[in-house]
Amino acid sequence: MTPVTRAVIPAAGLGTRFLPMTRSMPKEMLPVGRKPVIQYVIEEAVAAGITELLIITGRGKRALEDYFDRADPALESVESEQLDLMLDDINLFFVRQKQPLGLGDAIRYAEPFASGEPFVVLLGDTFTRPSCLPALLDAHDEHGLSAIAVQHVARHHLSRYGVAAGTPCGPDRLRVETLVEKPAPHEAPSDLAILGAYLLTPAIFSALARTTPGRNGEVQLTDALRLIAEEEGLIGCISACRRFDIGDPTSWVLANIELGLADPHTGPAIRALLDELADDGGTGPRR
Repeated sequence: MTPVTRAVIPAAGLGTRFLPMTRSMPKEMLPVGRKPVIQYVIEEAVAAGITELLIITGRGKRALEDYFDRADPALESVESEQLDLMLDDINLFFVRQKQPLGLGDAIRYAEPFASGEPFVVLLGDTFTRPSCLPALLDAHDEHGLSAIAVQHVARHHLSRYGVAAGTPCGPDRLRVETLVEKPAPHEAPSDLAILGAYLLTPAIFSALARTTPGRNGEVQLTDALRLIAEEEGLIGCISACRRFDIGDPTSWVLANIELGLADPHTGPAIRALLDELADDGGTGPRR
């Protein structure tokens, strides 16, 4: 089977949960440690063999294009040079979503880029550790179908996610039979939440064209995936990875702490500060 080398990264969301910060800063540029979140997303894609990437932006997102341009020599650093070297090995494209009409509408802009081949979709404000992409690529290679990453979550959190249910078809896999976008916990068909990582066949564009806009006039990708599951087949890959959803302020803070602790440059100082806070009973370090 032809290797999957294209990825689409929707990054046109308004970031309303981060106002007023996102009045001028795209939420995809929010720092996690010493990098913006979208850089983690692109690094995850490149590590899985992706060489062609399309970022779907919107109004006020010009900072994304500027960030992935060549750095000013006066601002050069080891980390900046590493980013430039990665960018030398990939082709990066941008297109602007004309109106914020949902994730499904954003994906429709990728049809010319997909060129009739399967492609990966990763959200511009979400990444996983370890990456769940290899499991999606393996599932597509074996079944020739679209695949989505799902994960068991506590039922009281299910209203935040699209939810999938189906029949097991192998270790940590299921043949998806139904999908529901942000159901009430007691109405969810399972506890398997969609992680925001997808491998889609070109059939998704026909499904999106037949998907009726829902709340706020938005086209939901989950609704189109329900058509894919019914008509072509859809594989769910059950993942135990750690999801970092930077679209949520609490998750953003926790991601900075967790990845900051793992960073050899910042980890020792953060641990020392946390120890000092613990010794002070949580009242804060004395200066």
